Amino acid sequence: MKNFVVKTLANAIALAVAIWLIADITLTGGTTGKKALTLVLVALIFGLVNFIVKPVVKLLTLPLFILTLGLITLVVNALMLLLTSWLADTLDLSFHVDGFWAAVLGGLIISIVSWALNVVLPDDKD
Repeated sequence: MKNFVVKTLANAIALAVAIWLIADITLTGGTTGKKALTLVLVALIFGLVNFIVKPVVKLLTLPLFILTLGLITLVVNALMLLLTSWLADTLDLSFHVDGFWAAVLGGLIISIVSWALNVVLPDDKD
């Protein structure tokens, strides 16, 4: 349970950094508390998408991973971020990614920040 909370917080912080750095990734809303709650909910959606959908997509695109020496990972991460944006819109959350290239850059930023946070933050294995 502790590991789940840590990973969700890491995703929320990584999403916040991407929102802060990229103009085409937006989180709108009223108060700061409402934005924070929306960010945590989007982080949960993003975590579920990465847990359920991403392994299937990676398996189906395995030849492309081999052919591109793993660079297709940028595209897969962008698609997961776009799917998260679509799901957030469906659930009436105020998170939006506007365009594929914003998603590629956002996916790259989220991956780097999440990796750094998961190195620093504790998990159940410690």
